[in-house]
Amino acid sequence: MIKPIIVSICLAASSLSLNARAEDERQYTEGPVTLVTYMRVEYGHFEEYIEWLNSTWKPTMEATKKAGLIIDYKIFSATPKSPDQPNIIRMITYKNMAGLDKGVEEEAVAKKVIGSTEVQNKARVARNEYRKVLGDELIRELILK
Repeated sequence: MIKPIIVSICLAASSLSLNARAEDERQYTEGPVTLVTYMRVEYGHFEEYIEWLNSTWKPTMEATKKAGLIIDYKIFSATPKSPDQPNIIRMITYKNMAGLDKGVEEEAVAKKVIGSTEVQNKARVARNEYRKVLGDELIRELILK
């Protein structure tokens, strides 16, 4: 009579420990990381900025993607609720956080597509006349199990 009770207690205890271990495991895996940049393009310059995106930014992103440094990129338009909110949102997606440490490689790709750092900086200053970067954030996809 005592033996079946002891076996029952052991089985109950082992099932509790299995449940506890399962609860300790994450119920997701960490996925790609996206750098989100919020920008405000001044009235009357939207088409000018889109032209730059098509002529320079997109070819640079395609070359960066081909080099395996990013996995995707996107541009969104937004309807701001107030003057301090973005009307353009730019997203660049990396395989993981380590992808953000490839700045030297990204600069090399940009130099091939756009030109020297000096040329890039001059163009950046010119764009800043009608486009303001409001801020950046990193977001990470969580892949649910």
